[in-house]
Amino acid sequence: MSFNNSQANLLNFRPWLTLLAFAWLLASLGLGWLVNSLLILFGLLLLAPVVAFFGFRWWLERNLVTDQCPVCSYEFTGLNNSQLQCPNCGETLTAQKGHFHRFAPEGTIDVTAVEVPSQQLED
Repeated sequence: MSFNNSQANLLNFRPWLTLLAFAWLLASLGLGWLVNSLLILFGLLLLAPVVAFFGFRWWLERNLVTDQCPVCSYEFTGLNNSQLQCPNCGETLTAQKGHFHRFAPEGTIDVTAVEVPSQQLED
């Protein structure tokens, strides 16, 4: 029974042993540079998704803005240095330096209205 079990384990390693024998044959023929370049390519293929994932997370942390709309105070998320619309009130906004600002075309003066309480005069 142990003979069959060890034979099954050997069959599991058969593709790896074949690959190792092929690499050894190429290295003995003076083609070790080919084996090394294939190993480097394989390593890059394994590392590229990991580097891309962490690079994308770093980029998102630097460029994702979560703030309130200056018009309706609705909190939402957008990308830094981009133009977007508030999903609540539809106001066109720009995201700059981590905050949302109302978009005004060049030459437009944007003012904020302040409510002043009135007093009634008695006659």
